[in-house]
Amino acid sequence: MERGHQIEKWFIQYEQDVTNYLVYYTGSVDVDDLVQETFLRALKALSQFKNDSSPKTWLISIARNTAIDFYRKKSVWNRLKQILDYESPKLHEQDTGEKIVRKMEYAYLYEAINELKPTYRDVILLRGIAELSSQEAGQVLGWTENKVNVTFFRAVKKLNERLKGGEYFESIEG
Repeated sequence: MERGHQIEKWFIQYEQDVTNYLVYYTGSVDVDDLVQETFLRALKALSQFKNDSSPKTWLISIARNTAIDFYRKKSVWNRLKQILDYESPKLHEQDTGEKIVRKMEYAYLYEAINELKPTYRDVILLRGIAELSSQEAGQVLGWTENKVNVTFFRAVKKLNERLKGGEYFESIEG
């Protein structure tokens, strides 16, 4: 199959997965340029794809590196916090109470993920958000499957501690 056709096929299959991952990774819904760059890089590197991972895993790995390169001069997590601080109070009149609560929950989740150390953030995003298997996340991060599982367990525990200890949940429960 010609390289362009293969990437086109993968774009149709995996563009939404790559987009979702980049939205969570960057904290911005404006990731079209990063998605495009991811697939361009994949096209250029297609000869290096050895089928030792799934195309989705390979593409998310490229997307992660693309985002890291793009935000290298800026801290993506500081940018994420700025976006949340700016956007979360902006509640539009047409929003229902449920949408408002959901926005608050997402904002709090982003903030809690931001507070995690980088290895925990990475594994939460890959396993919990991108829904990669432990093996696939290990391929993206260059870790063993066991390290992914142990780190994910610890990261989820730490994230739960932060979420339960935050003022958002105290105000709901109180």
